[in-house]
Amino acid sequence: MKYNFNYRKICADLLKDLSPKQKEVMVRRFGLKGGERETLESIGESFGVTRERVRQVEEEGFAKIKPKIEQIGKTVSFFAKNIKNSGGLRKEDVLLSQLGGKEFQPQVFFLLTIAEPFKRFTETKELYPFWALGQKAVSLAGKVINNFQDYLKKAGKPVSLRKYKPPFSVNTSALQSFLEISKNIQQNQEKLFGLRAWPEINPRGVKDKAYLVFKKEQKPLHFMQVAGLIGPGTLPQTVHNELIKDPRFVLVGRGLYALQEWGYEQGQVKDIILKVLKESQKPLPKEKVVDLVLKQRLVKENTVLLNLTNKKYFIKDDQGRYTVKEA
Repeated sequence: MKYNFNYRKICADLLKDLSPKQKEVMVRRFGLKGGERETLESIGESFGVTRERVRQVEEEGFAKIKPKIEQIGKTVSFFAKNIKNSGGLRKEDVLLSQLGGKEFQPQVFFLLTIAEPFKRFTETKELYPFWALGQKAVSLAGKVINNFQDYLKKAGKPVSLRKYKPPFSVNTSALQSFLEISKNIQQNQEKLFGLRAWPEINPRGVKDKAYLVFKKEQKPLHFMQVAGLIGPGTLPQTVHNELIKDPRFVLVGRGLYALQEWGYEQGQVKDIILKVLKESQKPLPKEKVVDLVLKQRLVKENTVLLNLTNKKYFIKDDQGRYTVKEA
């Protein structure tokens, strides 16, 4: 929905009967001449009056403007239709951008403030600021957000919105509008939704970016490859240092890493052999040991065989089978 209103003229007509001081307060409070919105305190300091006095002047200005609001009915209807089509609420920055483009967002904010039935909800720890047509939409949005967060926690990974079936009567446009006001739910570059704390959604530093590389490639990688896939300016040694400290990554070969969640075990080749033999609960021929270890480590067969010769840990019976040397 594109606007075709002269917002600057609409606001000027609404303000023209105000006193000079009332008009200045309105212009500065809403940034109607291209500046930032100013607080009551900052305006009061410039006038040499209290914050409360500025608020009174502002209220006097609103009282004079109120009878004129019916003159902007088409604009108000346009705003209301836009919000209604999005489930009855919109995230503030999205709404202002859509209604006013880059140039007229202050004017749109002003008009939303003075007209009914729009209500602004300020930013909280959980939600971004947004505008709504009524409490019904706000309540439904809260239920949808909570349900979708539970859905994400069960999924354990980012999901496409198409896979989510809300237990409420909500269309796709409303669903997207509801979710975008939540600070805990975000989209990544692949347009998948997830929790803000997840590295797939909000990567923090080299190790999370490396994690995303492995998730995308789905195979073990050399740390130099990982650095290249993260992007220009990423130092291979930095990647190596981060991977070796993070338990999500397992060193499976010379400079080669894989994700622990793929089933790889931490430890040296010797440790993997120990685990293989302990889990077998019976002696194993060297071929079997090699086969099982190479599923965990990308090393040469001789490396496994060399470790098997370590008599401190392993015993070879008269049939050439290996077991763990008991302490």
